[in-house]
Amino acid sequence: MRLLLIEDDKLLGESMLTSLNRHGFTVDWLEKGGGVVEALRMEEFTAVILDLTLPDIDGLEVLKRLRSAEFTLPVLILTARDDINDRVRGLDGGADDYLGKPFALEELLARLRVLIRRQSGSAQQQIVIGDLTLSLAEQSVKHHGERLKLTKNEFKILASLLTNAGRVMSKEQLQQSVHGWDDSGSDNAIEVHIHNLRKKVAGNVIKNIRGIGYIIEK
Repeated sequence: MRLLLIEDDKLLGESMLTSLNRHGFTVDWLEKGGGVVEALRMEEFTAVILDLTLPDIDGLEVLKRLRSAEFTLPVLILTARDDINDRVRGLDGGADDYLGKPFALEELLARLRVLIRRQSGSAQQQIVIGDLTLSLAEQSVKHHGERLKLTKNEFKILASLLTNAGRVMSKEQLQQSVHGWDDSGSDNAIEVHIHNLRKKVAGNVIKNIRGIGYIIEK
């Protein structure tokens, strides 16, 4: 699950990057709003966390451009502005949720989990696809009710496939879901992770679409 964070406060951005990574998210961070639409066009993200007070473009304008470009991924506004009109304009402008600063990390995580579950078509606490149950809160996946012993990267890959069930994910997309803009990963590493996941999840649940990528069918 890959997040795009737009936040100009360096201390807060670094803290969020560390905390969100620790809770199973891959986070890419922009300090200005001008490159958001281009970033979304180039690569794929699960959700956006958007500050409103940015040094180059107002966050509400960034939101407008994002929605005008027909990006439908969830957007969580995160800002110190306490004017109710800003909140209304943000929500009416296409934001999915609004969280004021200062905030508790636990609440941010809970709101992100809700947005991701809804984007995946589930209003329940868990996402259930066949015999697999994904818990974002526990950062776990169960198969036939038994919790799988997964590495951090295996969890990220399996969670990406489950939250995009019914859709083919390319090796590049899966690599980005694990490493983001960090170039330390490789296509071969993804193949190794998929191989290991198939040992842990029997029954050809993760299917290979030759030349395209991998899919978990709904």
